[in-house]
Amino acid sequence: MASENLDQAAIIAAARALEAGALVAFPTETVYGLGADAESPAAVAAIYAAKGRPQDHPVIVHLAPDAPLDYWAIDIPVEAHALAEAFWPGPLTMILKRAPNIPDAVSGGQDTVGLRCPSHPVAIALLRAFKGGKGGVAAPSANKFGAVSPTLAQHVRDEFGQDGTVAMVLDGGASQVGIESTIVDLSRLATHGPVLLRPGHISLDAIAAVIDRVPAAPDAAAPRASGTLESHYAPHTPVAMQDSATLHQTLAELAAAGRKVALIHYSDMPSTHAALRLPATPDGFAHALYAALRAMDGHGADVILVEAPPQGGAWLGVNDRLRRAAHGSTGIVHGLLNQSTPHSPAA
Repeated sequence: MASENLDQAAIIAAARALEAGALVAFPTETVYGLGADAESPAAVAAIYAAKGRPQDHPVIVHLAPDAPLDYWAIDIPVEAHALAEAFWPGPLTMILKRAPNIPDAVSGGQDTVGLRCPSHPVAIALLRAFKGGKGGVAAPSANKFGAVSPTLAQHVRDEFGQDGTVAMVLDGGASQVGIESTIVDLSRLATHGPVLLRPGHISLDAIAAVIDRVPAAPDAAAPRASGTLESHYAPHTPVAMQDSATLHQTLAELAAAGRKVALIHYSDMPSTHAALRLPATPDGFAHALYAALRAMDGHGADVILVEAPPQGGAWLGVNDRLRRAAHGSTGIVHGLLNQSTPHSPAA
């Protein structure tokens, strides 16, 4: 969406709503966010209430381009400036030491803060209009906690309805990336180095090329971060993931057992109750994944089966989201084939 085509009146109205303490949903290149004034504990609390989000689960603060990092964070390492120069605006979140003037409501009580500058033109326009470009918008994904993230404005409306919880929904079309931002922890460089807390579109190799260090896997003492719980991104219908060869056999067995299957796949598969074929590329699959999960959730199937993507760096973000989506449905296929009561996904 070109900047000249933006609905400036809607953007200004949304900025004023945020300044008044209201919640506004807006598009980013990753997913749609549910935004509030990051410096207002009451507004941030409204996000948690609307989503049903645990109070200790931090949110990410979105900044306008060229916003001063040192207002939001302290002890900022040179690596943070290098990564911002390389990837902002874009789908990278950095965890830094939180400045004392920033309320801990956005950090789940921790002494760190997650910061990113999104690249979607609507998000940038909103952030520049909000507090004259000097404010920050706390914005987790615009969905109920643990559910599938929204990649269309209609997904947000479907999630929150017209109950007044969300003052405005800015429509910026389909999210380009389709899965949440990469999160890298830079708050403990001296002791732990950089740590990848959540994979995404910005890869480990891309980060390493900028800071000459490959981020490590999360450790027990790593800061809590958005979207890192074991069960997350889950539709109401149970999800199971199987490799291509196994999936062919499972589909035949479930069909023989009279079970309804909603299938998400990228290679040739037998016909099922409902199916969506996604692109066989990491970026294409990621872009379509959440919309596919939402669509398959509406077909009254017993299970959503997903053809497991390839392993490897480029697929790391997609596999992370699918693993979390399927976490609460362990044993669902076995249960369906043995006529037992299917398990429900974890709430």
